[in-house]
Amino acid sequence: MYIIVGLGNPEEKYLKTFHNMGYIAVGDVAAGLGVKFKKKECEAYVAEANINGEKVILARPVTYMNNSGRAVKQLLAKYKTSAENLIVIYDDYDLPKGKVRIRPSGSAGTHNGMRSVIAEIGTQNFTRIRIGIRDEEVNIPLINYVLSEVKREDYDLFIAACTRAAEAATEIAKGRAVEAVMTDYNG
Repeated sequence: MYIIVGLGNPEEKYLKTFHNMGYIAVGDVAAGLGVKFKKKECEAYVAEANINGEKVILARPVTYMNNSGRAVKQLLAKYKTSAENLIVIYDDYDLPKGKVRIRPSGSAGTHNGMRSVIAEIGTQNFTRIRIGIRDEEVNIPLINYVLSEVKREDYDLFIAACTRAAEAATEIAKGRAVEAVMTDYNG
């Protein structure tokens, strides 16, 4: 069983911000699998799907970004699965806007939500799908940037990146090797 978590912030005012790329992407996973986020548990909105006879849990934490790890830890415990069956999708300022990068493990980089996840679950060994948000032309403090809305002229680029991230997460949940998915989707 896989748990796919999209990091973001739960309030409507954050809906179109850079920090909600994970929320958007996991929403795309849910749409592709024909399920909706119907219940709230483990400090997250949750949807359940079935891929190749295996249960897949989709989640959007409601803890706000910097405490995302609380929800992830609770989900892993409730569904009795390990971090190796976890996929986290999130925005990443360390990548150029619109790029998607998949890694089977690694550090949190500059991302506070990922720092929280790693600290709470006690390992870096889980799959992460990063959606690049860095715009070289924007020069404002990082906290202001990630909470700002995506510019209209960039919206299609980010929607396409979220769709690619969702497709990659679905491929991994179908049992495809992370390394093979990396070859097809990184870039």
